[in-house]
Amino acid sequence: MTSYADLVAAARRDVVELEPSEVEERLGRVTIIDVREPDEYQAGTLAGARHIPRGVLESTIEAQVPDRSQPVVLFCAGGSRSVLAAASLKAMGYTNVASMAGGFNRWKDEGRPWVLPKALTADQRLRYNRHILLPEVGEEGQAKLLESSVLLVGAGGLGSPAALYLAAAGVGTLGIVDYDSVDPSNLQRQILHGMDRVGLPKVESARETLTALNPDVRIVTYKERLSADNALEIMQGYDVVVDGGDNFPTRYLVNDAALHLRVPLVHGSIFRFEGQASVFLPYEGPCYRCIFPQPPPPELAPNCAEAGVLGVLPGIIGSIQALEAIKLVLGIGDSLAGKLLVYDALEQDFQTVKVRRNPDCPACADPDSPPELVDYDPTCAPRPRSTA
Repeated sequence: MTSYADLVAAARRDVVELEPSEVEERLGRVTIIDVREPDEYQAGTLAGARHIPRGVLESTIEAQVPDRSQPVVLFCAGGSRSVLAAASLKAMGYTNVASMAGGFNRWKDEGRPWVLPKALTADQRLRYNRHILLPEVGEEGQAKLLESSVLLVGAGGLGSPAALYLAAAGVGTLGIVDYDSVDPSNLQRQILHGMDRVGLPKVESARETLTALNPDVRIVTYKERLSADNALEIMQGYDVVVDGGDNFPTRYLVNDAALHLRVPLVHGSIFRFEGQASVFLPYEGPCYRCIFPQPPPPELAPNCAEAGVLGVLPGIIGSIQALEAIKLVLGIGDSLAGKLLVYDALEQDFQTVKVRRNPDCPACADPDSPPELVDYDPTCAPRPRSTA
């Protein structure tokens, strides 16, 4: 029977082992993977290392490192598990994989720098257990979510599901902008609110619901209309902005302010039985005006109060917006940047349309000259900016 030592010795004949000094020289230029168990990882790791426990490495590595030619260095505590892991990845077709000789123990013994991952509390490990089980998230990703901040423009149909899922996911700070109050006609789709909140400002109703759902989350409210005068001040400092506005004036204003601040913007819109979603990364891909350069005339742009909307539709689009925001925070997956997702609820049909940055876009053509912020009135005509 082949012993564990024999397996390690055989793997060493086929695997490149790098000295800790060689690994340190490569930091920032290669993917470093810590294959130890969670308790070992929590005791310390290399800065920037991804934690993928040995037991799930083969089943999850393709999601973490899709390019099999990308340089990868694995390490464990003493260098044996990572040698076996490297041999396994080579068998899967990874062509530039190595193991760190002596593992993390030798790294520390040689006085090289290491960090303590941000530790979750016992209650947080229980609450976010299903996230932690995902190697693409893990404790490190959950800690990143808890340190992140997302601004929601609107606490209505789109903002409601987005807020609920972002809060449940543990996004640390949720800002909510909405000047309106809860009305009975909102309740068919705006699931943040209930009959007992009718007449209450939507931001206060949202705070009550979200704080009860997850006390980890800090809720920052802005009971005011987003305008050219306050957009930059309100949106500044957030990692991601989610646009849940229900009108074109807000969409154009949020897009232009996001360009000024260079903050990722998650777009969503709904109309009757149809919805759209996209992600706009300022000056890296198209912005909203690349697709829709100017607001349409009012007769072509009715809102939900005028045209109606199926109540469950914003739940679907708002949930997609929450998902895109979480992916942006974690840096995982393929976002909707450069794509417009179009959903037809009656046909139960999703279509993705590729969109490109317009070199003549009136908003993002020149990164050194972001667009002037303009307030559009309900007829989609520009209003003079207040000087008060």
